[in-house]
Amino acid sequence: MSSTQPRRRAAFISDIHGNFAALTAVLAEIDAMGIEEIFCAGDVAGYYSEVNECCDSLRARGIPTVLGNHDWYLGGDGHCQRSKSANDCLDYQRKVVTDENRAWLRSLPVAIEDELFRIVHGGWEDPIDEYLEPSAEYFDQLEGANFVSGHTHVQLSSKFGQRSYCNPGSVGQPRDGDPRAAFAEFLDGEFKLHRVAYDIDSVARKMEAAGFEEYYFGGLYSGAERLTRRL
Repeated sequence: MSSTQPRRRAAFISDIHGNFAALTAVLAEIDAMGIEEIFCAGDVAGYYSEVNECCDSLRARGIPTVLGNHDWYLGGDGHCQRSKSANDCLDYQRKVVTDENRAWLRSLPVAIEDELFRIVHGGWEDPIDEYLEPSAEYFDQLEGANFVSGHTHVQLSSKFGQRSYCNPGSVGQPRDGDPRAAFAEFLDGEFKLHRVAYDIDSVARKMEAAGFEEYYFGGLYSGAERLTRRL
């Protein structure tokens, strides 16, 4: 593996989950930073009420996106085996998602690979639904220099020798105790983590208007949201 990498600047987002207010804030910050190349590590769908707005935004900007587990559930009539509450949200999204956006979700690749980045939603053993625990041993088994995945909703940037790993965190549902929307930047061979505040109240109002009680969105205010009401 070469010790030099091409100069390239890119932004990485993940786990938007129908939270359009958070996505809007993140994309505005990325634009203000002058970053033109953006990748999404999956889970545009799930949890919050504006799935169409989120899909439309990524599609309009041509943002390369990999398939997340919630994208797979919504695009293919699947269900989450871990949480009734997640399925409640998916059932709502099935009623409102457009045919075009559902077809787009179905079309998403499970991985993106180019000369510099390898991107999946979960991990490289299960691209869609692996909760990755990064380690030198894990990445020693893989070819490549820079790895990006989402799914855990926890921001992380680590180096393992010449290999770099980044989880940009969640745009729409952070789970690391910081309620601000998360994303990452890649510049000069290094990942840098970023956070941006957004209007959580607007998400709450729209969820209430869609018929959801506070349980489904209240954790956004603390950055600890995880829907675990069991099946």
